[in-house]
Amino acid sequence: MNRARSSLAPLSFVTAVLGIIRKDLLLEWRGRARVNATLFFALVTLLLFSFAAGPAQAILAKNAAGYLWLAVLLASTLSLNEAFRVENENEAIEGLRLLPVDARAIFLGKAIANTLLLASLSLVLVPFVVALYSVSVAGAWSTLCGIFLLGCAAISAPGTLYAAIANQARARDVLLPLLLFPILVPALVGAVRATALVLEGDPMGEMPSWVALLAAFNLTYWALGVVLFGRVVEP
Repeated sequence: MNRARSSLAPLSFVTAVLGIIRKDLLLEWRGRARVNATLFFALVTLLLFSFAAGPAQAILAKNAAGYLWLAVLLASTLSLNEAFRVENENEAIEGLRLLPVDARAIFLGKAIANTLLLASLSLVLVPFVVALYSVSVAGAWSTLCGIFLLGCAAISAPGTLYAAIANQARARDVLLPLLLFPILVPALVGAVRATALVLEGDPMGEMPSWVALLAAFNLTYWALGVVLFGRVVEP
């Protein structure tokens, strides 16, 4: 089976990746209750941070980037826990294993779909961050979109890999955060600092360094995911 998978033409590989992305996004769209629950959870998290800091607007504005990424990180566990739920409930994971599709295509399709979902969530949260924390993003939307894509990709790559591992265990809701959060710390630091520089200004020109750090961890996470995912899903 591995020999058959490795002989796939490049077009077949790309088609498989796009098909998995489309399938996962359609499932999320049709099950909008899960999307709404994830968004609501993230909004409640932002609101709780606002209440915790009280009326000190300077503190809220200074920590806005950290609050935003913590909300995205916590909400991502809800989204990632669902990444393999349908396959496991309907025993379709066996079908994925038997398909003449490279396991790397399955990983890339699911990880890219998760990245798009989390990046969309991040963009939706920005107006609430502006309203709650009194920050401005005027003229910085394109930069924020790039940072969100990099940051959410850094969450999704190891998140997809660990979700595949956790879904084989009974306590998957507990296991996924335990596996995921420690490894994400360096990438999240880069995402928070890059976002903070967008919100607060970058007089010292630090942005390229933090973006480069975030990109480096992305490269590492995605490369490891591509290499290791096949071993995780193989029986």
